[in-house]
Amino acid sequence: MHAGAQHGGPLSGIRVVDLTSMVFGPYATQIMADMGADVIKIEPPGGGDATRYINDGPTPELGGVFTNVNRGKRSIVLDLRQDADRAALRALIATADIFIHSMRGKAIARLGFDYAAVSAIRPDIIYTNCYGYSRRGPDADKPAYDDTIQAECGIPYLQGLMTGQPDFAATIMADKISGLTALYATMMALFHRERSGEGQEVEVGMFETMAAFMLTEHASGMMFTPSLGPAHYHRVVARNRKPYRTKDGYVAALVYNDKHWNAFIEAVRPAWASADFDTLAKRAKQIERVYGHLGETFLERTTQEWLDLLERLHIPAAPLRTTDELFDNLHLNAIGFFETIEAPYGPVRYPGIPTWFSRTPGAVAGPTPELGAHTEEVLGEIGLGADSL
Repeated sequence: MHAGAQHGGPLSGIRVVDLTSMVFGPYATQIMADMGADVIKIEPPGGGDATRYINDGPTPELGGVFTNVNRGKRSIVLDLRQDADRAALRALIATADIFIHSMRGKAIARLGFDYAAVSAIRPDIIYTNCYGYSRRGPDADKPAYDDTIQAECGIPYLQGLMTGQPDFAATIMADKISGLTALYATMMALFHRERSGEGQEVEVGMFETMAAFMLTEHASGMMFTPSLGPAHYHRVVARNRKPYRTKDGYVAALVYNDKHWNAFIEAVRPAWASADFDTLAKRAKQIERVYGHLGETFLERTTQEWLDLLERLHIPAAPLRTTDELFDNLHLNAIGFFETIEAPYGPVRYPGIPTWFSRTPGAVAGPTPELGAHTEEVLGEIGLGADSL
């Protein structure tokens, strides 16, 4: 039994053939594995997924990024330039529910594993393409990485409105959001198959995903004809929108709606309070002034004094923490968020499952596979010996 099936998650019994690399596709399939799917990661000879070698890890081929987004999967090495290896992949596809890849359209077609070829082997398969840009447009074959997609979708531009200097978000936002989109799109297609018996092809483009994501709040006045204003949400690009400096640190607080605002003004009684700011509509039109005044006021007390007061007032607030501190977070540890898995290379403390199910809970599917660790095992399951390659 593969690692992911041991906890009986909602995808137990589903087999995924995973030809994705880097983070976009592997993040989607990592969640599938955590939810019980048998995810078989196909890696090329000569080093496997390049992400294996990024960031710190217990061995040179198990860098931290790879270790997290490929946990609980089974790794097999196939050279898809070779006839025998392609035949092995076709045999594996015949047993699969989902086929997901992150190659360019022309490349996967050249190898003989486009949707037409794969669905001929398994007609009810869910076939998910993870692309940089939709193959239906003129940029279909452009290479794409998180940084370039962030730039295409205006993220550095919006950061520049806040800071005066275009900057990338300090996280691979496009990769991860696209991975979540690939996950939900694949699950919707799987749901349709469970009701109708029909497989289908799914396409998820990073550019299109991030355009939709960014325009959720930033489309704003540009949605209307004629345009009623620029495509950005004024509050979130305000230059004074930042963690407030206190006497001894920083605090994030959102004194935003009228209930919170009135409670804050009554408790603190700042000298600048006036009828100019007494409704959300008024504050929204002069948000820079509002943030500026609040920034001056937060300098007057310590972080803990502010946190105590804001908690009493039921105003959302949090101290500024580092990412290291997440591993010691009281709330996360209280709910058992981190899961320690024993692996051949030592124990690994994985960030856990952010969702909860009353009947079919997910769990970290198991340790991250070393390159090709399951080739013989998986081929044996489909009636092929290692000498068949």
